[in-house]
Amino acid sequence: MPDQRVERLARLIVEYSMKVQPGERIAVAGTTLAEPIMLECLRQILKAGAHPQLMPSFPGQDFITFNEASDVQLEYTSPFLTTVVEEFDGFIQFSSTANSRQLSGINPERQGIRAKAMTPLMKRYMERHGTRDLRLLITMFPTAAQAQDAEMSLVELEDYVYASTYCDTDDPVGAWGKIFAQQQKLVDWLKGKETVVVKGPEVDLKLSIKGRDFVNAHGDINMPDGEVYTSPVEDSLEGWIRFSYPAIMRGQEVVGTELRFEAGKVVEARAQKGESMLLQMLDVDEGARYAGEFAIGTNKRINRFMRNILFDEKMGDTIHLALGAGFAEIGGKNESGIHWDMLCDMKDGGKIFVDDELFYDSGEFKIDS
Repeated sequence: MPDQRVERLARLIVEYSMKVQPGERIAVAGTTLAEPIMLECLRQILKAGAHPQLMPSFPGQDFITFNEASDVQLEYTSPFLTTVVEEFDGFIQFSSTANSRQLSGINPERQGIRAKAMTPLMKRYMERHGTRDLRLLITMFPTAAQAQDAEMSLVELEDYVYASTYCDTDDPVGAWGKIFAQQQKLVDWLKGKETVVVKGPEVDLKLSIKGRDFVNAHGDINMPDGEVYTSPVEDSLEGWIRFSYPAIMRGQEVVGTELRFEAGKVVEARAQKGESMLLQMLDVDEGARYAGEFAIGTNKRINRFMRNILFDEKMGDTIHLALGAGFAEIGGKNESGIHWDMLCDMKDGGKIFVDDELFYDSGEFKIDS
C-alpha cells in the first residue's frame, strides 16, 4: 500500500510551498532513489496544469565525475541546469543520496575548482530566487544512507522526516500556516533593529543588521522549515564562534570548526578534523571568508543532528552562520560560489541581545511579540 505521507508531502510542496500555477515550467531533481516522491510530484504538477520536467541523477554519478574529469571538465556548466536557473518558474530538489560520503576521498582542490566555476550560475540562482522569478523548494526523500548518517533505521528516519514536515497530520498546510503566524511576530519585532550580540559557551560575536530585514522561513523554500534569518552587514562581524556540530561540504566533515572575525572577514580558522577542507573552501573566492547568513532555528520537532543541513539548520535551540553567498533580496551584498551553513548549540546559556534587549535565551524567545 502506498505511503499516504508521500502523497501529503507532494501535495504540500506543489500546493503550499511552490503554489504551482497553470502553464508554469517546474523542474524536479533527485536521485533515482527518490522515484516515488518525484513521480507523485509529477502527478500533482500535472493536476495543477503546469509543465513538469524530471531531472533524475544516479547514485555514484558525482564520484565518477570528480574522479575522472579533467580540470576543464570540472569547469563545465551544464546547459540544461543553466536553462532551469535562467528560464524555469520552479525548481524542486530532493536530497536522496545513496552515499553521503562518496566524495570524502576526493581532493578538496578539485571540489574548489567546481565551486569556483559555479559562482556565476550560483549568483544568477540567488538573484532569481531572491525575486521569486525562480521559486525553489529543497526537501528530502529518506534513504538508507541518510538513515545511517542520522544513526537511525530507515523506518525511524521516515517517521522523523514526515513528523518534521507535519505530514504525519491530516492538515500539514494548516500546521505550516500557524508556524508562519508565530514566526512573523518575531520578524516584525526585528524590523528596524541594528545590532545583534550573541554570547554563550561557544560564541562571543557582534554583528550589524542595520537595513537588513529578517525572513520568515515557513515552508515556502525548504521543507521541513522553521527559522528566521538575514544577511548581516558584510563588514560588521567581530568576535569568535565555535561550531558545535560537524560542518559538511560535499560529503566531507569538518569537526570542531572555530572562526574569528575582524571587520566581517574570517581572519583565523581552525578545526579538529578536516581543517584542510575548511581552508580550501575559505579560499574559493573573496566572498567565502564573509558571512552571507545569520539565522535562528525554530523547529522543535527537529531535535537531533542528522548530518543533513536541510534539517540541522532548522533545529530548535541552535543558531547558524553561513559563509559565502548572501541574500540580495534582503540587502545581502556578499557574492561567492559557496553557501556553507555551520551550527552552534544555544540551549545551555546561549543568549542573543538585539539593540541591548534580551531577545533569546537558551532556545526560548524572550520578547513580548
